[in-house]
Amino acid sequence: MSDNAQPLLDLPGTGLELRPWRLADADALVAASHDPAISHWNLLPALSDDEARVRVERMHERWAAETAAVWAIARVDGGEVVGLAAWIGIDLNRGNAEIAYWVLPAGRGGGIAVEAARRLSRWALDDLGLHRLTLCHSVANPASCHVAEKAGFALEGTMRGALLHADGWHDDHLHARVQGDE
Repeated sequence: MSDNAQPLLDLPGTGLELRPWRLADADALVAASHDPAISHWNLLPALSDDEARVRVERMHERWAAETAAVWAIARVDGGEVVGLAAWIGIDLNRGNAEIAYWVLPAGRGGGIAVEAARRLSRWALDDLGLHRLTLCHSVANPASCHVAEKAGFALEGTMRGALLHADGWHDDHLHARVQGDE
């Protein structure tokens, strides 16, 4: 992974692409951190401009360390960031990773998260050669359950008390795709 530049991935028919984050995108991270839905479901604290730039730099460090691959979901015409999609906890030796994503309010409702999850899954399975991909979300977040199902992640079960949110411990659904799934 780190020997190569992070790839630019297209999202055909959407006018969007998945591209590496840029320092100039820090304002989108600040906006996301102040969006109640994003900060709640993604445990993203309110960020300052400087903190957001540090996060962008850390994204590039994690790519180089082969532990994460984080993309901006951006408009092809003008580069405006409308979301984030990422593989976190990448373990190349064991062949697995977990997807994370969020979409800013201006991009919600158009299937962007589903398309990003599908495209990143193809990249992770076909290009990176991972075997197992997971998607976890609070059972109280039906939108993420919809994304998981539409993106081809089978529901495997419920993990009790798996994640601490601002409002307490949440049970999480565990969804997965493995090499060979359709």
